Amino acid sequence: MPHQPALLNVIDVEATCWDGQPPPGAVNEIIEIGLTVVDVSAVRRVSRHRLLVRPVRSAVSDFCTELTGLTQAEVERGVSFAEACRILVEEYGAGERCWASWGEYDRRQFARQSQADGVAYPFGYPTERTHTNAKAVFTEAYGLRRKPGMAQALEIAGLPLEGRHHRGEDDAWNIAALVLDLLGRGAWPVRTTPV
Repeated sequence: MPHQPALLNVIDVEATCWDGQPPPGAVNEIIEIGLTVVDVSAVRRVSRHRLLVRPVRSAVSDFCTELTGLTQAEVERGVSFAEACRILVEEYGAGERCWASWGEYDRRQFARQSQADGVAYPFGYPTERTHTNAKAVFTEAYGLRRKPGMAQALEIAGLPLEGRHHRGEDDAWNIAALVLDLLGRGAWPVRTTPV
């Protein structure tokens, strides 16, 4: 029987944001999902992907454009959140594959938005079994007292920051490099299936 690669989805989301409080009635919504597929057994990044998501209860602020490079016009051409979740499940095996993000924000944002939009949560349950907080693993592996941001972690690991920080596709690619670093150190918790 041919070897089945153990694939891990590394995900980074960008959401609508403001310098200060959101305007009345507006909420943080995912506008970009960056995804890098990592072959855990081969210890390499296999592919990178980007999904733009159209917000419905908020708009992209100037602050958000400055941070992410994304504009309202660009995200308006994106897919709905429900369609993005369907793509994650059907094209990237989100329901079966384990996944990782830098910190808990991405997982919580998906849970919040799935509930708010009445969309099935795209990742397997229970979330503790399928999701790995790469920031927590990195902090422990490097014996740090404080959890570093992704850019700082790359510096600590001696890795380059590739692309633009706060661009979901590039951040997922960079987080995947940190996952590979942790795999190389034998520090990554190996869970290939969320059972």
